[in-house]
Amino acid sequence: METLMNLESFLRSAELGSFTLAARQLGVSPAAVSRNVAQLERNLGVKLFQRSTRQLTLTEVGRRFLLDTETHVRALRTSILNASMLMVQPTGSVRISVAPTFGQMYLLPTILGFRTKYPDIQIVCDFDDRKIDLIAEEYDLAIGGGFGLMPSHVSQQVGPLHIVAVSSKEYLGQGPLPGKPTDLANYDGIAIRSKSSGRIRQWAMRTTDSEESLTHVNPSLVVNSPTAAREAALNHLGVALLALPDVLPYLESGQLIRLLPDWYSDAGAISLYYANRTLLPRATRLLIDYLHHSFVEQGITKRFQA
Repeated sequence: METLMNLESFLRSAELGSFTLAARQLGVSPAAVSRNVAQLERNLGVKLFQRSTRQLTLTEVGRRFLLDTETHVRALRTSILNASMLMVQPTGSVRISVAPTFGQMYLLPTILGFRTKYPDIQIVCDFDDRKIDLIAEEYDLAIGGGFGLMPSHVSQQVGPLHIVAVSSKEYLGQGPLPGKPTDLANYDGIAIRSKSSGRIRQWAMRTTDSEESLTHVNPSLVVNSPTAAREAALNHLGVALLALPDVLPYLESGQLIRLLPDWYSDAGAISLYYANRTLLPRATRLLIDYLHHSFVEQGITKRFQA
């Protein structure tokens, strides 16, 4: 009878294509994963992987064995996890990468309730706008938009990511309001330069009736983060194109006003990103479920609709 660790080592190596990445998820050394897989191959009398210095690929026998065992091992893992959850107070640590504004405005207010319910689970938050590699950088969870997904990853949508034009009343003064996106070129623009590409992002805006128009913002001020662009708009420096979640509280309070209220740009969705749900540590699973429930209660999907 094979040990669960041998089978786990095989499954995660097959899913991730690497003994090293599998070892990170299992919390053991790459050498231990390699030994476990080798032991499994000796016991079965077959070769499950083709190994090279650059690549780890399944043999035909390995692919068939993966199909035959994957569902059963995951079901056993889930049964063990469920049994342990009935008896033990949850512990552990969850490391999160989250966009700064979303993290400060929407994630942190939910953490108190989670910590009250699960006081022995530590939350480690890295506030960063960049895209991250969940496995390579050893994150349990990421919250943001535009992450590339590996086959073993899952995304769970929180709400839409719509871009809107905003400014302060003080900046506009008594001047005319723009009537269409091309009119934004007549104002001082607060532009955001991408940290990765160095380019200033341009947006194509649309209406709910699917009318479309390109925007051209005259960049009188260039910054490298949405947070800085929002602060510049709050300080009356011009017009900024920003994600609705980043400016929603300021629109609701009247500190900023939305220009072109019928127009927006669709930048995709804000989502929770994490490893395949059957591989999740208990603490991570509990936090994901809690956040999903809290965001639904807050009506975030509807509030984020432009």
